[in-house]
Amino acid sequence: MRRRRIARLSVYQARLRWRVPRDLPRKVAGQQIVRVGRRAKYLLLELKSGTLLLHLGMSGNLRAVPADTPRLVHDHFDLVLDSGVALRFNDPRRFGSLLYTALEPRRHPLLAHLGPEPFSAAFDADYLYRITRGRRVAIKQLLMNSRLVVGVGNIYASEALFRARVRPGRAARTLSRAEAARLVRGVRSVLRQAISEGGTTLRDYLGTDGAPGYFRQRLYVYERRGKPCRRCGSAVRAMTQGQRSTYYCPSCQK
Repeated sequence: MRRRRIARLSVYQARLRWRVPRDLPRKVAGQQIVRVGRRAKYLLLELKSGTLLLHLGMSGNLRAVPADTPRLVHDHFDLVLDSGVALRFNDPRRFGSLLYTALEPRRHPLLAHLGPEPFSAAFDADYLYRITRGRRVAIKQLLMNSRLVVGVGNIYASEALFRARVRPGRAARTLSRAEAARLVRGVRSVLRQAISEGGTTLRDYLGTDGAPGYFRQRLYVYERRGKPCRRCGSAVRAMTQGQRSTYYCPSCQK
Protein backbone atom coordinates (compact mmCIF):
# COMPACT_ATOMS: atom_id res chain seq x y z
CA MET A 1 0.00 0.00 0.00
CA ARG A 2 2.82 2.38 0.86
CA ARG A 3 3.90 4.56 -2.09
CA ARG A 4 0.76 3.66 -4.02
CA ARG A 5 -1.47 6.41 -5.36
CA ILE A 6 -5.17 6.69 -4.70
CA ALA A 7 -7.02 6.39 -8.00
CA ARG A 8 -10.37 7.24 -6.44
CA LEU A 9 -12.47 7.04 -3.31
CA SER A 10 -15.95 5.65 -3.97
CA VAL A 11 -18.35 6.20 -1.07
CA TYR A 12 -21.52 4.08 -1.11
CA GLN A 13 -22.75 4.89 2.40
CA ALA A 14 -21.56 8.14 3.95
CA ARG A 15 -23.53 7.78 7.18
CA LEU A 16 -21.00 6.01 9.36
CA ARG A 17 -20.25 6.95 12.97
CA TRP A 18 -19.47 10.37 11.57
CA ARG A 19 -20.57 11.26 8.05
CA VAL A 20 -17.82 10.86 5.47
CA PRO A 21 -17.06 14.43 4.26
CA ARG A 22 -18.62 15.17 0.87
CA ASP A 23 -15.42 16.66 -0.52
CA LEU A 24 -13.17 13.80 0.65
CA PRO A 25 -13.09 11.92 -2.71
CA ARG A 26 -11.84 15.09 -4.39
CA LYS A 27 -9.21 15.74 -1.71
CA VAL A 28 -7.61 12.30 -1.86
CA ALA A 29 -7.84 11.45 -5.58
CA GLY A 30 -4.36 11.21 -7.10
CA GLN A 31 -2.58 11.48 -3.76
CA GLN A 32 0.27 9.17 -2.83
CA ILE A 33 0.23 7.15 0.39
CA VAL A 34 3.59 7.91 2.00
CA ARG A 35 3.18 6.15 5.33
CA VAL A 36 0.80 3.79 7.11
CA GLY A 37 0.58 4.00 10.89
CA ARG A 38 -1.69 3.57 13.86
CA ARG A 39 -2.69 5.46 16.99
CA ALA A 40 -4.88 3.57 19.43
CA LYS A 41 -7.66 2.04 17.28
CA TYR A 42 -7.23 4.48 14.40
CA LEU A 43 -5.39 3.54 11.21
CA LEU A 44 -3.46 6.49 9.81
CA LEU A 45 -2.90 6.69 6.06
CA GLU A 46 -0.53 9.61 5.67
CA LEU A 47 -0.76 11.20 2.22
CA LYS A 48 1.38 13.76 0.43
CA SER A 49 -1.14 16.27 1.73
CA GLY A 50 -3.05 15.41 4.87
CA THR A 51 -3.93 12.13 6.59
CA LEU A 52 -6.87 9.74 6.44
CA LEU A 53 -8.08 8.51 9.85
CA LEU A 54 -9.85 5.16 9.61
CA HIS A 55 -11.61 3.43 12.50
CA LEU A 56 -13.03 -0.06 12.04
CA GLY A 57 -15.64 0.27 14.77
CA MET A 58 -16.73 -2.88 16.62
CA SER A 59 -17.10 -5.26 13.68
CA GLY A 60 -15.78 -3.45 10.62
CA ASN A 61 -13.08 -4.85 8.38
CA LEU A 62 -10.91 -3.54 5.58
CA ARG A 63 -10.35 -6.05 2.76
CA ALA A 64 -7.94 -5.80 -0.15
CA VAL A 65 -9.86 -6.96 -3.23
CA PRO A 66 -9.71 -6.40 -7.00
CA ALA A 67 -11.58 -3.17 -7.67
CA ASP A 68 -14.15 -4.90 -9.88
CA THR A 69 -15.12 -7.42 -7.18
CA PRO A 70 -18.92 -7.33 -6.66
CA ARG A 71 -19.84 -5.53 -3.46
CA LEU A 72 -21.32 -7.27 -0.44
CA VAL A 73 -24.05 -6.02 1.84
CA HIS A 74 -22.59 -3.42 4.22
CA ASP A 75 -19.66 -2.52 1.94
CA HIS A 76 -19.54 1.25 2.50
CA PHE A 77 -16.55 2.59 0.58
CA ASP A 78 -13.70 1.63 -1.72
CA LEU A 79 -10.30 3.28 -1.59
CA VAL A 80 -9.06 2.25 -5.04
CA LEU A 81 -5.29 2.26 -5.57
CA ASP A 82 -3.40 2.69 -8.82
CA SER A 83 -2.55 -1.02 -8.66
CA GLY A 84 -6.19 -1.92 -9.30
CA VAL A 85 -6.66 -3.11 -5.72
CA ALA A 86 -9.46 -1.63 -3.64
CA LEU A 87 -9.33 -1.27 0.12
CA ARG A 88 -12.98 -2.08 0.78
CA PHE A 89 -14.60 -1.22 4.09
CA ASN A 90 -17.45 -3.39 5.38
CA ASP A 91 -19.22 -2.57 8.64
CA PRO A 92 -22.65 -4.03 9.53
CA ARG A 93 -23.08 -1.72 12.54
CA ARG A 94 -21.69 1.41 10.88
CA PHE A 95 -19.71 2.33 14.00
CA GLY A 96 -16.57 2.80 11.90
CA SER A 97 -15.44 6.08 10.38
CA LEU A 98 -13.35 7.68 7.66
CA LEU A 99 -12.11 11.20 8.33
CA TYR A 100 -9.39 13.50 7.03
CA THR A 101 -7.11 16.07 8.61
CA ALA A 102 -4.69 18.48 7.01
CA LEU A 103 -2.87 18.93 10.34
CA GLU A 104 -0.42 16.68 12.13
CA PRO A 105 -2.72 13.69 12.78
CA ARG A 106 -1.90 13.31 16.47
CA ARG A 107 -3.23 16.84 17.03
CA HIS A 108 -6.65 15.83 15.71
CA PRO A 109 -9.33 16.16 18.46
CA LEU A 110 -9.94 12.38 18.39
CA LEU A 111 -6.27 11.63 19.03
CA ALA A 112 -4.85 14.59 20.93
CA HIS A 113 -5.89 13.50 24.42
CA LEU A 114 -5.21 9.77 24.18
CA GLY A 115 -3.03 8.05 26.75
CA PRO A 116 0.15 6.05 26.05
CA GLU A 117 0.22 2.85 24.02
CA PRO A 118 0.39 -0.26 26.24
CA PHE A 119 3.62 -1.50 24.61
CA SER A 120 5.34 1.88 24.82
CA ALA A 121 7.98 2.78 27.38
CA ALA A 122 5.62 5.44 28.72
CA PHE A 123 3.24 2.78 30.04
CA ASP A 124 5.25 1.25 32.86
CA ALA A 125 4.75 0.41 36.54
CA ASP A 126 5.76 3.89 37.66
CA TYR A 127 3.23 5.50 35.33
CA LEU A 128 0.36 3.18 36.30
CA TYR A 129 1.12 3.53 40.01
CA ARG A 130 1.25 7.33 39.70
CA ILE A 131 -2.07 7.72 37.84
CA THR A 132 -3.89 5.48 40.32
CA ARG A 133 -2.97 7.61 43.34
CA GLY A 134 -6.03 9.23 44.87
CA ARG A 135 -8.46 7.71 42.36
CA ARG A 136 -11.55 6.02 43.80
CA VAL A 137 -12.65 4.63 40.43
CA ALA A 138 -12.50 0.84 40.06
CA ILE A 139 -9.22 -0.32 38.57
CA LYS A 140 -10.94 -2.01 35.63
CA GLN A 141 -12.67 1.25 34.70
CA LEU A 142 -9.36 3.08 34.90
CA LEU A 143 -7.71 0.57 32.56
CA MET A 144 -10.46 1.16 30.00
CA ASN A 145 -10.07 4.95 30.09
CA SER A 146 -8.37 5.78 26.77
CA ARG A 147 -7.14 9.10 28.17
CA LEU A 148 -4.93 7.10 30.54
CA VAL A 149 -3.96 4.11 28.38
CA VAL A 150 -5.26 3.06 24.97
CA GLY A 151 -6.14 -0.36 23.59
CA VAL A 152 -7.41 -2.10 26.73
CA GLY A 153 -11.03 -3.01 26.02
CA ASN A 154 -13.53 -4.83 28.20
CA ILE A 155 -12.37 -8.38 27.47
CA TYR A 156 -8.66 -7.65 27.81
CA ALA A 157 -9.11 -5.62 30.99
CA SER A 158 -10.80 -8.59 32.71
CA GLU A 159 -8.14 -10.97 31.48
CA ALA A 160 -5.21 -8.69 32.42
CA LEU A 161 -6.59 -8.23 35.94
CA PHE A 162 -6.89 -11.98 36.33
CA ARG A 163 -3.27 -12.47 35.32
CA ALA A 164 -2.23 -9.73 37.76
CA ARG A 165 -4.36 -11.31 40.55
CA VAL A 166 -6.17 -8.00 41.10
CA ARG A 167 -9.94 -7.90 41.65
CA PRO A 168 -11.60 -5.60 39.07
CA GLY A 169 -13.81 -3.75 41.56
CA ARG A 170 -10.97 -2.51 43.74
CA ALA A 171 -10.44 1.22 44.00
CA ALA A 172 -7.50 2.15 41.78
CA ARG A 173 -5.82 4.03 44.62
CA THR A 174 -5.42 0.79 46.63
CA LEU A 175 -2.98 -0.74 44.15
CA SER A 176 0.51 -1.27 45.48
CA ARG A 177 3.59 -0.57 43.39
CA ALA A 178 4.13 -4.33 42.98
CA GLU A 179 0.53 -4.83 41.82
CA ALA A 180 0.91 -2.01 39.31
CA ALA A 181 3.96 -3.76 37.90
CA ARG A 182 2.07 -7.07 37.66
CA LEU A 183 -0.83 -5.34 35.96
CA VAL A 184 1.41 -3.72 33.33
CA ARG A 185 2.86 -7.17 32.61
CA GLY A 186 -0.65 -8.62 32.53
CA VAL A 187 -1.92 -6.05 30.01
CA ARG A 188 1.04 -6.61 27.72
CA SER A 189 0.86 -10.38 28.03
CA VAL A 190 -2.86 -10.51 27.18
CA LEU A 191 -2.53 -8.15 24.22
CA ARG A 192 0.57 -9.90 22.88
CA GLN A 193 -1.15 -13.29 22.99
CA ALA A 194 -4.37 -11.95 21.46
CA ILE A 195 -2.43 -10.38 18.60
CA SER A 196 -0.55 -13.61 17.92
CA GLU A 197 -3.83 -15.56 17.80
CA GLY A 198 -5.77 -13.18 15.60
CA GLY A 199 -7.78 -11.34 18.25
CA THR A 200 -10.98 -12.27 20.03
CA THR A 201 -13.93 -13.01 17.79
CA LEU A 202 -17.16 -11.12 18.48
CA ARG A 203 -20.00 -12.97 16.71
CA ASP A 204 -19.58 -11.75 13.13
CA TYR A 205 -16.02 -10.38 13.30
CA LEU A 206 -13.47 -11.76 10.82
CA GLY A 207 -9.84 -10.87 10.39
CA THR A 208 -8.24 -9.64 7.18
CA ASP A 209 -7.84 -13.25 6.01
CA GLY A 210 -11.51 -14.01 6.65
CA ALA A 211 -10.75 -16.16 9.69
CA PRO A 212 -12.09 -15.56 13.21
CA GLY A 213 -9.81 -14.72 16.11
CA TYR A 214 -8.95 -17.67 18.32
CA PHE A 215 -7.94 -15.93 21.55
CA ARG A 216 -11.47 -16.47 22.93
CA GLN A 217 -10.63 -20.16 23.29
CA ARG A 218 -7.90 -19.27 25.80
CA LEU A 219 -9.78 -16.78 27.98
CA TYR A 220 -9.37 -17.36 31.71
CA VAL A 221 -12.44 -15.57 33.05
CA TYR A 222 -14.33 -13.60 30.42
CA GLU A 223 -17.81 -15.09 29.76
CA ARG A 224 -16.97 -18.04 32.04
CA ARG A 225 -19.42 -17.24 34.84
CA GLY A 226 -20.05 -20.31 37.00
CA LYS A 227 -17.31 -22.32 35.30
CA PRO A 228 -14.23 -23.44 37.24
CA CYS A 229 -11.29 -21.08 37.31
CA ARG A 230 -8.54 -22.49 35.11
CA ARG A 231 -6.02 -21.76 37.86
CA CYS A 232 -7.68 -22.78 41.15
CA GLY A 233 -11.01 -24.40 40.28
CA SER A 234 -13.25 -21.87 42.07
CA ALA A 235 -16.39 -20.77 40.25
CA VAL A 236 -15.84 -17.67 38.15
CA ARG A 237 -18.11 -14.76 39.14
CA ALA A 238 -19.59 -11.92 37.13
CA MET A 239 -20.73 -8.38 37.89
CA THR A 240 -21.62 -5.24 35.97
CA GLN A 241 -19.30 -2.23 35.85
CA GLY A 242 -20.15 0.80 33.79
CA GLN A 243 -22.87 -1.17 31.98
CA ARG A 244 -20.29 -3.77 30.91
CA SER A 245 -19.91 -7.33 32.10
CA THR A 246 -16.89 -8.07 34.28
CA TYR A 247 -15.63 -11.55 35.17
CA TYR A 248 -13.22 -12.54 37.92
CA CYS A 249 -12.09 -15.35 40.21
CA PRO A 250 -12.95 -14.62 43.86
CA SER A 251 -10.03 -16.80 45.05
CA CYS A 252 -7.22 -15.78 42.72
CA GLN A 253 -7.97 -12.06 42.61
CA LYS A 254 -7.72 -9.90 45.73
